[in-house]
Amino acid sequence: MRFAARRRKLEAAGASSRRGSRVDEPTAYHAENVLYLAPEARFDHLLTLPEAADIGGRLNAAMREVEKHNPQLAGVLPKTFNLFTGTLLKELLKKISEIPATLDFDAFGRIYEYFLGEFAMSEGQGGGEFYTPSSIVKLLTEIIEPFHGRILDPACGSGGMFVQSARFVAEHQRPSPSGRGLGSEGYSGDPAAELAICGVEKTDETGRLCRLNLAVHGLEGDIRHGGNVNSYYDDPHNATGAFDFVLANPPFNVNAVDKERLKDMVGAGRRFPFGLPRTDNANYLWIQLFHSALNARGRAGFVMANSASDARSSEQELRQKLIEARAVDVMVAVGPNMFYTVTLPCTLWFLDRGKARTKRADTVLFIDARHIYRQVDRAHRDWTQAQIGFIANLVRLYRNDPPDLTVGGAETAAKLKEVFGQNGKGEPAYADVPGLCKAATLAEIEAQGWSLNPGRYVGVAPGEEVSDEDFKTQLESLNEELEGLNAQARELEQTIAANVAGILGA
Repeated sequence: MRFAARRRKLEAAGASSRRGSRVDEPTAYHAENVLYLAPEARFDHLLTLPEAADIGGRLNAAMREVEKHNPQLAGVLPKTFNLFTGTLLKELLKKISEIPATLDFDAFGRIYEYFLGEFAMSEGQGGGEFYTPSSIVKLLTEIIEPFHGRILDPACGSGGMFVQSARFVAEHQRPSPSGRGLGSEGYSGDPAAELAICGVEKTDETGRLCRLNLAVHGLEGDIRHGGNVNSYYDDPHNATGAFDFVLANPPFNVNAVDKERLKDMVGAGRRFPFGLPRTDNANYLWIQLFHSALNARGRAGFVMANSASDARSSEQELRQKLIEARAVDVMVAVGPNMFYTVTLPCTLWFLDRGKARTKRADTVLFIDARHIYRQVDRAHRDWTQAQIGFIANLVRLYRNDPPDLTVGGAETAAKLKEVFGQNGKGEPAYADVPGLCKAATLAEIEAQGWSLNPGRYVGVAPGEEVSDEDFKTQLESLNEELEGLNAQARELEQTIAANVAGILGA
């Protein structure tokens, strides 16, 4: 669809140009972030192939032609269509032809995302390596507001964070109300023009999925994947202090990271500015990577295991330094069953390096969103557009920004007024709401042992009782914390045993 639309424009321009037509120049398409399709790779050609033809072989050849003329897809497209019968492929081409040409050009991108989600669900635990549910990603982007700038995901999977960031730019198309400069007048609302995308993905196959995902959405990015690329040890984008935005859903509780390789990356202005955790757990390596990649006004939004919010020992020390740096902006508790791959609840972290120069420098907003969800089926939940809009606008009110009703519309507006009332201008204004949100001071956070667990601050609504489901969620979270403490205890035992052996040996 994008190719056909661009071709029509080039044909019209060529008819009135002395330079002649550029209709068959790949660069004329690339300039508008459109893939160039050679004649044998075009849909109308493939659709008219007779069933007697080697349709699988022709599709494989078409994929090679697409890669040849679009270098960003080199080595990405499948070339195994010969494994399927000609009848099946012919029927598939026919079904695709029935998609209306008038449909939004992002239709194929949304189809691609749908199948990624279905595949992630069928893959179970392994599906989480490449796919984050779209409602989670949408809330992350709504809160960090990536209108314009460089964006990094150092555990990018299939690229869902990038696609949703691009969709945010296209949907909002207006100045940011925050006055931070990002999204100010003059931005086009064109994601390809406004966002510079950079990603890192350890798994080569998943990295190729990401590059294809970007391409079908009309996006390009610098995605480093496979080989020996590992975000703990490698920094292919020279990320420190270089990005306006970081979005990520990293693997939780990774162990066996070789910390000896990281020692030269510790210190102010480096990848791990606050130090290395003594425990065999990478959560606070990831958190520091996200923080250190941001420039002086950069924002980050990422998914993290609940245990990281309350982790003790060296992780508590690192968390305290992060909080005292005035970098932690918002914490959102998310209930269970929001992910296809795990049932445990999680926490969304939001960092803002520019927060230290605002009136909210000495506070952190805590939101308990565990009771906000839509039940999709017995085992899965998500958020509606109105629920996403409500949570995101709760954050905007806390930041003293006006509501943005692009997501959720009238339903979101009504809920904001119901919960927060109206000020003298007839607009909702932020206030702490028991059971929902609390803007806690640094003194209050210190009194809680530098915990970033929203449940410690938000409390419960008047008259609310803890349900069996809430108790189960709390028990699962406590069990996760217990496992972390047990791991720390085992590490201490080994250290003590080694010290005793050294003394006795002496």
